Amino acid sequence: MGVRNTGAIIAVLAILVLILASLVVYAFVLKPAVTGYVVNAQNQGIEYALSTLVQASSDCKIVPITVGNTTTQFVDVSCLQQQTEQAVVG
Repeated sequence: MGVRNTGAIIAVLAILVLILASLVVYAFVLKPAVTGYVVNAQNQGIEYALSTLVQASSDCKIVPITVGNTTTQFVDVSCLQQQTEQAVVG
């Protein structure tokens, strides 16, 4: 009976070691990789949104941006200066 208990104890300890090893691998390998991917994707989205906003506003278009219930309109400052100069000259 002592041999059977020893085998069961070794099996339980081996399972615990495997569980702990998988937790360590997840914490130090998988989680940082997933987090890095998410952050990279967020940065690409921000860059795309800003480049689209800059491109649309540089064409002297009013670009409405809605966040929640608030809408803000963006326009390139140089377009406003051109309109002011044309009004003064004209």
